[in-house]
Amino acid sequence: MRFFFFFLLMIGLFACKNSENKDGISSIELLENRESTIAHAKGFEVQNTSEGITVITVNSPWPAADKSFTYALVPREKMAEVLIDPSHFDAVIPVPIENLVVTSTTHIPALEALEVGDRLSGFPGTDYISSEYTRARVSAGKVINLGNNEMMNTEMTLRLKPEVVVGFSISSENKTYETLKRSGIPVVYNGDWTEQTPLGKAEWIKFFAPFFQLEEKAEILFDSIAEAYQQAKELAKNANTIPSVMSGALYKDVWYAPGGKSWAAQFIEDANARYLWEETEETGSLSLSLESVLAKATNADYWISPSQFTFYSDLEKANSHYLQFNPLKNKKIYTYARSKGETGGLIFFELGPNRPDLILKDLIHIFHPEVLPEHKLFFFKPLQ
Repeated sequence: MRFFFFFLLMIGLFACKNSENKDGISSIELLENRESTIAHAKGFEVQNTSEGITVITVNSPWPAADKSFTYALVPREKMAEVLIDPSHFDAVIPVPIENLVVTSTTHIPALEALEVGDRLSGFPGTDYISSEYTRARVSAGKVINLGNNEMMNTEMTLRLKPEVVVGFSISSENKTYETLKRSGIPVVYNGDWTEQTPLGKAEWIKFFAPFFQLEEKAEILFDSIAEAYQQAKELAKNANTIPSVMSGALYKDVWYAPGGKSWAAQFIEDANARYLWEETEETGSLSLSLESVLAKATNADYWISPSQFTFYSDLEKANSHYLQFNPLKNKKIYTYARSKGETGGLIFFELGPNRPDLILKDLIHIFHPEVLPEHKLFFFKPLQ
């Protein structure tokens, strides 16, 4: 009898030890000592475990976020083999996924580049989508309009039964997302818009890739964009001049322009031009007085992104003070607002973050036409 109890004890200890080994991948060790494969983006990390599980950590889901979100992506064939403690993660998701909902137009080009755009089933505010491919799917009823991001129709979303909702949020308070999570639909936050560098934004294609087990494809795509960007940047250094550049426009009594450490300002610097507010530290927008802009930018060489204006006549009528700026006098104003999708969405805001190489080439062609003489403007066009 004593031997029998000893035997049972040994079996129990062995079972516990075996369970610990099996449960080990759900422990915090899964999140430690794993090198991220992300080089430029600051807002997320991707870590691969020896068990074939991918851990995505989003550090910057929105500006000044005080918490990060961690997701475990488990190959479907391994879901029954490994035990994941869900308390260690914000979501545990079987991959590859076949059906998802995204909430920002910047998510769509990544899906299309990975050739999984056909797995998108819903989007809040489909009129904002510019992509011809996805617009055709909207028209065919294959991508359902879910209202808008702030008040996304929960009932319609649940009816689509997405395996994942890729969320866009400006804070931690989103009742729709909480409802979806309580209903068993994982919500993963994407903070691509918080990145401050061109290649940092573009690298978020690697955030999407693991959900479809397409990491290698994402690496190839991103590397080609990064290489094209760096080559264009190097070419711009051969320019004979460094023109001065102003940006933004008045809204009521305030002139809004990109901060000196912003995404937009980085493009101007990399195109070998001098942004007139490059010394400012803001990563978002600046709020300036008209007087201060006149004092600094009257003799600027170029004016980039004058809000939503597309005609010189409209700009002149909006405020007579605009007539004092040299770029208006010399017809050297360029805008992204002329490049629109079928339903009025701005292509720049949808595709631009994913294709910084095209933005940079546009600006180099504008500022230094002799450097890229054959380039055809893609996003930026001259005012009419």
